[in-house]
Amino acid sequence: MKLNELKYNEGSKKDIKRLGRGSSSGTGKTSGKGHKGQNARSGGGVRPGFEGGQLPLYRRLPKRGFSNAMFKKTYVVINVSDLNMFEDGTVVTPELLKEMGVIKKKLSGVKILGNGSIEKKLTVKANVFSSVAKQKIETAGGKIEVI
Repeated sequence: MKLNELKYNEGSKKDIKRLGRGSSSGTGKTSGKGHKGQNARSGGGVRPGFEGGQLPLYRRLPKRGFSNAMFKKTYVVINVSDLNMFEDGTVVTPELLKEMGVIKKKLSGVKILGNGSIEKKLTVKANVFSSVAKQKIETAGGKIEVI
């Protein structure tokens, strides 16, 4: 098969609906928007769920159940390859990472992921480690401490 022989699958490509092109197309003149009114104007229309000022359904229905969203833990994610910037034997802490500009804010803590490789012997202190990150740090001769 050559590049010039490639074709789209049957029915996977549709022509765009060309609006305002005569009466035979079915979408001429008012382009399928009807006459006047809010929905006919440019930038017109209402947001999803709007019911013309009536209290919308999502506000009328009682809210039930428990949402853990307020208490969710979000970690700042750092890859093992980002730790190569430190010297051998450095104790890497969230405070040091923030000071060096690697992370901007601590959120619920720091999570170390195993993307990339590490060549330095470091003592890494973080809240969470992925199993691959643990393995890579320890193979490089470093230590792991969960805060």
